[in-house]
Amino acid sequence: MKVRDWDDVVAEVVESNADPSGWRAVAGDRSRGLGEDLYLGHPRAGVFLLKTYAKNPFEVRGVGTRVARSLDDEIGAYLPQENDARFAIRSAPEDAERAKDRARRFTETVRAHADAPTTPDDLFTDVMEAIESPAFGPMEYDSTTRPARLDGLSDSFEEAESVLNAELDDLIDADEVGRGFY
Repeated sequence: MKVRDWDDVVAEVVESNADPSGWRAVAGDRSRGLGEDLYLGHPRAGVFLLKTYAKNPFEVRGVGTRVARSLDDEIGAYLPQENDARFAIRSAPEDAERAKDRARRFTETVRAHADAPTTPDDLFTDVMEAIESPAFGPMEYDSTTRPARLDGLSDSFEEAESVLNAELDDLIDADEVGRGFY
């Protein structure tokens, strides 16, 4: 298991070329200490664990790793299938022309949905495709407590949890931060 900066793990997710709509996630408070845990899973790309905290209102710090190369039924049971909550990872356009193209496609998508009967899920999916989000899907998240699914994943990946908790605690200590920001 290779522990990396959380941004590097997100970059791996973005560059995975997995079906963008196949991602699922669960996140919430760490079981102990400052910060949050996030598990991202995709049948082809695997399962990733991120542990982060807000050093200040402008900077998120953290660590992460890939904990599984594929998403099997046992682990997949801990990730939401359908949920009202959604998440998305977006990447910045490479240049101004690409940004204009995404903005045009976004506008066309919203207009098309305004004129036709549609569901919120369909609108979300179409907007994510229009802005070329590399990863999006259902998410269980609670900012006030820790979802039970998160505990189930933590139990499944005890070694990774232990290593990443120690790494994040070291990072927090090195940053000399006694608490995070919301």
